[in-house]
Amino acid sequence: MAEREASPFPLDVRARLAELELELSEGDITQKGYEKKRSKLIRAYVPHPGGMEGLSHRPFFPPPSAARFHRRRSSGTRDERYRSDVHSEAVQAVLARHVESKVAVPMPSKRRSLVVQTSMDAYTPPGLSPLCSDSSSGSEEEAGLGDDMPGMEHWMTRPALLGPAHLGSTSSSSSSTQSGGSGNAGRLADSLAHTHLSHPHLAHAHLTHTHLTQSHHVSAHHAIGHLSLKRKPALGVAENGGSLRRSCEFGSDMLWPPPLESDERHIGTIARNTQRYGNAERMETGDGVPVSSRVSAKIQQLVNTLKMPRRPPLREFFVDDFEELLEVQQPDPKQRRPEGAEMLAVRGEALGVVTNWPPSLEAALQRWGTISPKAPCLTSLDTTGKPLYVLTYGKLWSRSVKLAFNILHKLGSKQEPMVRPGDRVALVFPNNDPVAFMVAFYGCLLAEVVPVPIEVPLTRKDAGSQQIGFLLGSCGVTVALTSDACHKGLPKSATGEIPQFRGWPKLLWFVTESKHLSKPPRDWFPHIKDANSDTAYIEYKTCKDGSVLGVTVMRIALLTHCQALTQSCGYTEAETIVNVLDFKKDVGLWHGILTSVMNMMHVISVPYSLMKVNPLSWIQKVYHFKAKVACVKSRDMHWALVAHREQKDISLSSLRMLLVADGSNPWSISSCDAFLNVFQSKGLRSEVICPCASSPEALTVAIRRPVEDSSQPPGRGVLSMQGLSYSVVRVDTEEHLSVLTVQDVGTVMPGALVCVVKPDGVPLLCKTDEIGELCVCSVATGTSYYGLTGMTKNTFEVFPVASGGGLVSEYAFVRTGLLGFVGPGGLVFISGKMDGLIVVSGRRHNADDIIATALAVEPMKFIYRGRIAVFSVTVLRDERIVVVAEQRPDSTEEDSFQWMSRVLQAIDSIHGVGVFCLGLVPANTLPKTPLGGLHLSETKQLYLEGGLHPCNVLMCPHTCVTNLPKPRQKQPEIGPASVMVGNLVSGKRIAMASGRDLGQTDDNDQFLFLSEVLQWRSQTTPEHILYTLLSSRGAVSSSLTCLQLHKRAERVAALLLERGGLQEGDHIALVYPPGIDLIAAFYGCLYAGCVPITVRPPHPQNISTTLPTVKMIVEVSRSACVMTTAVICKLLRSKEAVATVDIRNWPPVLDTDDLPKKKSPVLYKPCNPDALAYLDFSVSTTGMLAGVQMSHNAVGAFCRSVKLQCELYPSREVAICLDPYCGLGFVLWCLCSVYSGHQSILIPPVELESNPALWLLAVSQLRVRDTFCSYSVMELCTKGLGLQTEALKARGLDLSRVRACVVVAEERPRMSLTHSFSKLFKDLGLHPRSVSTAFGCRVNLAICLQGTSGPDPTTVYVDMRALRHDRVRLVERGSPHSLPLMESGKILPGVRIIIANPETKGPLGDSHLGEIWVHSAHNGSGYYSGYGEEVLQSDHFTSRLSFGDTSTVWARTGYLGFLRRTELTDASGERHDALYVVGALEEAMELRGMRYHPIDIETSVIRTHQSIMECAVFPWTNLLVVVVELEGSEQEALDLVPMVTKAVLEEHYLIVGVVVVTDIGVIPINSRGEKQRMHLRDGFLQDQLDPIYVAYNM
Repeated sequence: MAEREASPFPLDVRARLAELELELSEGDITQKGYEKKRSKLIRAYVPHPGGMEGLSHRPFFPPPSAARFHRRRSSGTRDERYRSDVHSEAVQAVLARHVESKVAVPMPSKRRSLVVQTSMDAYTPPGLSPLCSDSSSGSEEEAGLGDDMPGMEHWMTRPALLGPAHLGSTSSSSSSTQSGGSGNAGRLADSLAHTHLSHPHLAHAHLTHTHLTQSHHVSAHHAIGHLSLKRKPALGVAENGGSLRRSCEFGSDMLWPPPLESDERHIGTIARNTQRYGNAERMETGDGVPVSSRVSAKIQQLVNTLKMPRRPPLREFFVDDFEELLEVQQPDPKQRRPEGAEMLAVRGEALGVVTNWPPSLEAALQRWGTISPKAPCLTSLDTTGKPLYVLTYGKLWSRSVKLAFNILHKLGSKQEPMVRPGDRVALVFPNNDPVAFMVAFYGCLLAEVVPVPIEVPLTRKDAGSQQIGFLLGSCGVTVALTSDACHKGLPKSATGEIPQFRGWPKLLWFVTESKHLSKPPRDWFPHIKDANSDTAYIEYKTCKDGSVLGVTVMRIALLTHCQALTQSCGYTEAETIVNVLDFKKDVGLWHGILTSVMNMMHVISVPYSLMKVNPLSWIQKVYHFKAKVACVKSRDMHWALVAHREQKDISLSSLRMLLVADGSNPWSISSCDAFLNVFQSKGLRSEVICPCASSPEALTVAIRRPVEDSSQPPGRGVLSMQGLSYSVVRVDTEEHLSVLTVQDVGTVMPGALVCVVKPDGVPLLCKTDEIGELCVCSVATGTSYYGLTGMTKNTFEVFPVASGGGLVSEYAFVRTGLLGFVGPGGLVFISGKMDGLIVVSGRRHNADDIIATALAVEPMKFIYRGRIAVFSVTVLRDERIVVVAEQRPDSTEEDSFQWMSRVLQAIDSIHGVGVFCLGLVPANTLPKTPLGGLHLSETKQLYLEGGLHPCNVLMCPHTCVTNLPKPRQKQPEIGPASVMVGNLVSGKRIAMASGRDLGQTDDNDQFLFLSEVLQWRSQTTPEHILYTLLSSRGAVSSSLTCLQLHKRAERVAALLLERGGLQEGDHIALVYPPGIDLIAAFYGCLYAGCVPITVRPPHPQNISTTLPTVKMIVEVSRSACVMTTAVICKLLRSKEAVATVDIRNWPPVLDTDDLPKKKSPVLYKPCNPDALAYLDFSVSTTGMLAGVQMSHNAVGAFCRSVKLQCELYPSREVAICLDPYCGLGFVLWCLCSVYSGHQSILIPPVELESNPALWLLAVSQLRVRDTFCSYSVMELCTKGLGLQTEALKARGLDLSRVRACVVVAEERPRMSLTHSFSKLFKDLGLHPRSVSTAFGCRVNLAICLQGTSGPDPTTVYVDMRALRHDRVRLVERGSPHSLPLMESGKILPGVRIIIANPETKGPLGDSHLGEIWVHSAHNGSGYYSGYGEEVLQSDHFTSRLSFGDTSTVWARTGYLGFLRRTELTDASGERHDALYVVGALEEAMELRGMRYHPIDIETSVIRTHQSIMECAVFPWTNLLVVVVELEGSEQEALDLVPMVTKAVLEEHYLIVGVVVVTDIGVIPINSRGEKQRMHLRDGFLQDQLDPIYVAYNM
């Protein structure tokens, strides 16, 4: 296996292939010719899988020009640390297997403007900043190669040679990025093209749409280039004008008559009059809802995808309890377990005692500086590769002494020096200036101060720079040493000073160049001591979470480490060493700065900037200087491979040791093998390659020794990845696809003791075939994390324990952070790092392995420069894998989606783990470390905060979240009698409550009819003002006294009888704006004996969507006549109106602006109190239009009830800011004033759009004590006046007189909104207790209303999980899963309430959740249907209990709630019963066997991100669809998808199926401020929303 990886083709074939690559890159051969020759060459070596012929060829491209080819290839550089031919073959084989059984996954929909903005032009051009523009991978390493690299893919295209190049790609038209109605047919064909492989029955549809698709392709290609996207008009605007939000009562999809109701759910019984949009075809779904082809086809794909078996399969289970326990992962029966004996600690060879070894490193420097001052110590190179400066040992010594003197004596004053021995000092030097760094480092050692080397901050907001600042602050650093050039390059403020970086302490910047320093006196010498336990230096280390720790290294550890390295590597005096590594830390520091000085070696330091220009520079330096040792990373070996053809005269025969610093990374093995294969001909010997393992805490852990005997091959193992995930070492013998090849990193360091312990918990010794964390016991290790005693104890003071309980050693071990095992012969093998460990469902995966799989997926180099980050986030108490990558600027939507789908398949197959989120971001946008690698923790932080701004996202919660709570299975229903008996036995009372009795006390109570009350008032108090209408400026625009209203009503009646020729009982539609005319027309109808129906007028700016609703109500109510104003009359006859509806079908339209002068000869007097008074038409939140019949008796009882509750008398004034078309709003606007005689101040809500303060100013100026509003009015005031409270106070706004501010609603009280409103206007005198809510529904327009007297509204906290099981469990405020519920006002006089089981119709006990049933004189008489079908009458309006009081007739509200007896007392002295409304039955969603209320999920979603303005959820084919409105840039749209998915999972244990991101104002809202979710659903399915982005979670 190892040999196969090392050499997939013979040497001559590989050489010929490389020549072909070069010819193609230089344009000497066409792509076609290249393909032909290449396939001929490799035919004999590549096995063809059965049935896969023709798929192994790479896709054909037109012949590229040489320059274009160079650019394309170099920009796609992949991180070669993760490249393995074997692994690439395995991934391609897995993907080939997936092609056979592929179910098409729906591609996300994206608005075209978003696609265009994230196209190539939107990206930062690569290569602008040498330090920032290049990177290599998801680990925090140095960057990848620059743009100017020729022949970039010579070794990287090898995966393409070994397997099918792009298996499983499905064709999809570019129209999928179009948005708008016209694209639907093309999109359907697009969706079907994805599914036609696995769905033969769709083939016919696919064929029928072909011509549409083709014609659409052309337009799409032309349109895509334009940024200015012409948006189609929104579905509708607010009912009354300027608001952005659409009104749903006028949705264009609401074109069907009211359905009648059977059983308990609304079922449409009348065919809907549906429309077509553009050329979209319509389909019927299973439940008869007409939908647009495209969206439903995608959802069908999603459903099909979810039908596939999951991994691991969930068992069938349930538990009937609200304690939703997350599923505990059961141990896998196939789980491999370690079987070996317990390992023994491995001891390295003894550290030899050499007589001429110096007692300390400073002593070594003094010795060489005085004995051999001319010996070269360090040669630095410029960007052309020429020697820039040669630092001799004499110069190093003299300059270090000079600097030491200046640090100690020239900073601060003589009495108060700034730096004393033992203080910490920052070293800030760039990577191209090793000389200045070396002088500064040794200057600090000589001055006995502690150097803290850090990276140069490039900007004030570098990634991770804040954490570096915290390290400096905790170390007490006040001085930073730097070079002249670096000091000049630091960011400066306007005054020329270096600003304080974010999180950094205040620093004094001290330049170390000799010309800036004072000469020390002749008698001053540094005090050179033997190495002791003082701190020598602090090396910084970045943790997985982004925090930066300082590892302290003692002087004795520093010296011992140098000695151990000298012994292991066989260093001798005056040897030359080429160092490509970062000299400020890790292997580069230990070999290139420290050990080299101990042995008087000559270091050639190759800067990173030179490597970018000339990747062969280090090999040239080895050849030129005949260097014996080179310190490199696998990255440097790969770059040399790419460029080696340009150089003929090089030789590596002088090398005795090629130290590979990242050799412990298992993915470095490919670079090592490939490098050896190519450079063997240049004199490189196999035994020279020496990988090592190191960590900041333990310094060098193991190193492969350079040996003379090449017959002994290095250790190597092909391990099963499945075994590794269970921490078990299993050599893979069956050539599975899922393997990891590891190489040894040599043996333990001299003088060290190494053991392997379990990574978690007590440090127990592992078995010989078990993966664990390596621990080292040696003098040559770090000592502590500076200033962090707790973390130090856990890492630096570990005492491994054997299975018997005994300690392995009396001395402490240090945890290395490396995972691996000790193999035969004491060879150390590393399989990963603790920092890259991701534990999912008890199995361990390494981030590097997942990166390698992702990079092996696409031979065409989809990922931009291999920049890919893999990390885990905690969701539902388990880690979930997130993959974020930068995509190439020229990649299309289709490329992205293809790549993402295949990565998911590959990771699932190879690692047996699901990816939670896969995100693609534009090139050059992920945060980077100063060396150019990706900054992992900052990337993760951006993901968690919703700040990544990805251009593509794919969520797969269905596959990877397998620990959801058990679905609930409905138990057989307990009979109502048993429930009642059970409640009695347990001492619970039956949940019943009633308001006080309706007594007949007033003069007007003698009248049965409202028309009689008006006539009586016009005679007794003719000049008393009943109504005052305010304009948008707050002025009185009109008013009505009792007599004026009576006379106008008489004239309206005369108009109806004369011009209309109407008869008693005819229905009249009143189409008026909110105002006085509506009231006069209503009473005119009563005087004429007709039945009025109030209808909201069509909106002049949006006739096409609002007029059909008006027409529908007129038709359904069978109105014989329409009464309206002259303006609306003209509107109904306009061209636009004629184009929208057929005007010939209208009944006669009467204009009431021109009323007859004479009054009606005789006023109609009704004889039957149960006769119909008016019809109340409204649209429910589920989009059902229903007309409720209100009798004269009900109207009288209603008005009397409200009068008693609110204490309304003629002397009172009430301000009403409600829409006057239905429900309690209509009753308060039109009826109550006539009945009670109080003055109503009418404020049309539409006027608040231009003047949000109108309502509150009117309440203040007119000194009103009682006012009514809707939630939409309250929200408008809260949002519109939030920043104006001081200005309003200055204008004299005073709300201290308000004793009742009642929100009229048909829903659960919105506590957050009422609290915000109370809090906001508290400073203006509003008392929080005055704000309350009312509750009504279709069957009874007002059940509860707070009123003026009685106890304050109460609030309880219930367990949300219990509610899902239809139970009420009270909890403390702030407890987990608690949901606050506010009482919905006091029960009105004359109203009785009982809580009943909606299924069995049996009564329930106190604090039990059930349907609210109501018995009252003002219940509606039934639904009005012009079609004569009265299916639901008996069920909704005349229900009886199945047990107990079976004689009383109840009306079913359709709302779930519960009653609770409180400790408060009401006016009668009885204990007060509070009613809590939970939600509408018809809106509740049955998911996973539980009942969810949309508002709870929406509240969670809105909290997730500040850009989410509004949210609505609805179910579709068992999928949960979440629609969010985005406030902000469209580029933020995709940030919301993972956040929404995670929030709903965490708080509700539900997987979101589809996330739709839209503009503000798309979620339809009715006049009461309630969301119309079913309208939204229909709009989504008919593709009318014009979403910014639609994500289908797989």
